[in-house]
Amino acid sequence: MRRVGVPAVLLSAILVLSACGSKEDGGLAVPVGDDPEPTITLSGSPSAGPSSAPTGNPSAPATTAAKPPAKAQVIVVPGNFAAQPAVQGLVKSYPVYFSALVAGDSDIIKNNFPAYFYVDTKEGIAEAKRNGWVMKPPGSVVVMGTSPQPPDIVRVKLCTSQTTQYWDPKTKGWTVAAAKGVPQAIDVILTGLGWLPYRLAPTEGINCAKVRFPA
Repeated sequence: MRRVGVPAVLLSAILVLSACGSKEDGGLAVPVGDDPEPTITLSGSPSAGPSSAPTGNPSAPATTAAKPPAKAQVIVVPGNFAAQPAVQGLVKSYPVYFSALVAGDSDIIKNNFPAYFYVDTKEGIAEAKRNGWVMKPPGSVVVMGTSPQPPDIVRVKLCTSQTTQYWDPKTKGWTVAAAKGVPQAIDVILTGLGWLPYRLAPTEGINCAKVRFPA
């Protein structure tokens, strides 16, 4: 049975965490060192392409001002779960998911994710458009835990910051008032491109009360 996600949930900006996870979830979700991660190529991922070198021999050396790196729309902190392949896949693919929400373009999801996840996200984006809601990046996301789901699915439990929610210009308020964050769960499945979001899942049991996000 497909589960329909709530369009108010999403993310981007480095977050400060002080939450203690349960024993099942692996304890405190805090940043860890850089572990090797598999490469997943996704067409919607915001990245700067390599600049082409000049083919001729210029008479004088050319100088080019260095461009500042693009500011990330969303930062996902894996904490103690960074070594899990399913979490690594979600960390890499979530920025693509978030860029689709910010742009209001479900085709980004259609071209990069499994069909169930596309349907869930498309409905959320369509509802946001009908109501005039807009996503306000950057946002932050922290992984709070994982749990296996048959068949061969890993449910990744998240807390997302307030700035990953939809803003309603008419009421000048958030569609979900969540100063301490909003729980979100995503079922992740192994595909030919690695671990990718499969569907939005129920959020029962995810406690975001102790998570602290940047102001």
